[in-house]
Amino acid sequence: MPDIIIGLIGSLRTESLNRTLMHACARMLDARFKLEVEGIEGIPLYDGDVEAASGVPPRAQLLKDRIASAAALLIASPEYNNSIPGALKNALDWLTRPPADIPRVFAGRIVGVIGASPGRFGTLSAQQAWSPVLRTLGTLPYFGDKLMISSAHTVFAADGSFSDAGTRDRVQHYLDGFASFVAQHRAPVKA
Repeated sequence: MPDIIIGLIGSLRTESLNRTLMHACARMLDARFKLEVEGIEGIPLYDGDVEAASGVPPRAQLLKDRIASAAALLIASPEYNNSIPGALKNALDWLTRPPADIPRVFAGRIVGVIGASPGRFGTLSAQQAWSPVLRTLGTLPYFGDKLMISSAHTVFAADGSFSDAGTRDRVQHYLDGFASFVAQHRAPVKA
């Protein structure tokens, strides 16, 4: 049975380029792993008063538990205003509540960050902005390669596959490296 990698889509938009990218990755990942795609829909804005009164919202708790039981996390992050998108950062803020859960969910967790954008520089600034966040959480980031797809609105076919062979090859190269990194560094799942 293949090990699970959670593929977290960092956009709420149904037709998001990053949603399309993540689903394409799910079809291309090494057979040793299964990429299970998750979204951030249904996670409310973080509010400490809500947390104090009701705890972590059920959708965020489910996502935390899924990540904690997975071999790795792959994030498809859009870039908004040269940084991390607010909705995705908000979801991550809920995933770190309460702080005592951070080690169970994130410490030593292998994480890759990819992204697609219609802009010229892909998601370069967003990926750079993720580095201090992932370091703070104690994750094990995959830095063996970068995957930032620029002009992404031109590289996908109507069925979500890649119409551009060069982009498809770059995605496959990234996924092969990420899968090898996960196979080499994965730790036992924390209960």
